Amino acid sequence: MSKHPTIVEDGDQVVVLDQTRLPREVAMLRLATLEDAAHAIRVMQVRGAPLIGATAAYGVALGLADDVSDARLAQVIDTLAATRPTAVNLHWALARMHRVLEKSALATRRQTAWNEARAIAAEDVIANAAIGQHGLPLLRARQRGSDTIQVMTHCNAGRLATVDHGTAISPVYAAHAAGLPVHVWVSETRPRNQGLLTAWELAEAGVPHTLIADNAAGLLLMQGKVDLVIVGADRIAANGDTANKVGTYLKGLAAREHGVPFYVAAPLSTIDFACPDGAAIPIEERATDELGAGDVPVANPAFDVTPAALIAGIISERGVAVPQSLACWQS
Repeated sequence: MSKHPTIVEDGDQVVVLDQTRLPREVAMLRLATLEDAAHAIRVMQVRGAPLIGATAAYGVALGLADDVSDARLAQVIDTLAATRPTAVNLHWALARMHRVLEKSALATRRQTAWNEARAIAAEDVIANAAIGQHGLPLLRARQRGSDTIQVMTHCNAGRLATVDHGTAISPVYAAHAAGLPVHVWVSETRPRNQGLLTAWELAEAGVPHTLIADNAAGLLLMQGKVDLVIVGADRIAANGDTANKVGTYLKGLAAREHGVPFYVAAPLSTIDFACPDGAAIPIEERATDELGAGDVPVANPAFDVTPAALIAGIISERGVAVPQSLACWQS
């Protein structure tokens, strides 16, 4: 377990790391009710598709504290589903919880909810560790002699976005643990500056890194200072088109232009096989005041979509696949 876990149980409540207060301070937040969990997801006190899914699962358990009826279960699921539209892990976790709980006896439904939420969280840790091991050979393959492997990422897809290990940063941690010299170019990721979270956790882990302005990424790629790009995902369509934090698409374009492989790392729960392509992915529009622009007209899409043609491979707990072959992972 990491020094500051992102989510842990505490009796009949859940404690999460409040990511809106990072990197200024480390503060834990107690979730005691359905409303607490929904609020934490909505305002990004917890963020990152896998962690949102785990938190939502625990939110279901919290929501059934005093009423385990079918009507209450439906209300709980609907409340959590309305918090954020793009991250498919949220809806995957809620569908899984509903599928299990609708079959459970009312007398044991609350305990079943806690057990299933606990299983979702534990499986996320295992899946993300496997992503690291499957991604490690990709980093090795890009190393030139004994040179440091230069990785670029965007947003935060490290352990803070998951229950542990991370997605896009999991191969970096695996390389660091294996003694490979690795350095990460961390884009700030405006307007929420989630790159600062990546920098914070890399510093905590002792991984060399450099924070850059988002718009510096193209220059670094042009100058040959990047060996590969790895990003996370909030939803991957069946054809491999990938939604991730806004600004990802521009990195994909620049990477292709300069011959740098661009990878997406995510657990299988992030692949939405019911979504045919990127055009069908709902893009969350966040509050205009996040940009701090006063009365100026603002558009604030939280995500963009990187076409599958720009993606060299998708790394999951089952291995690495080209986007066009994701059907091989559909169960």
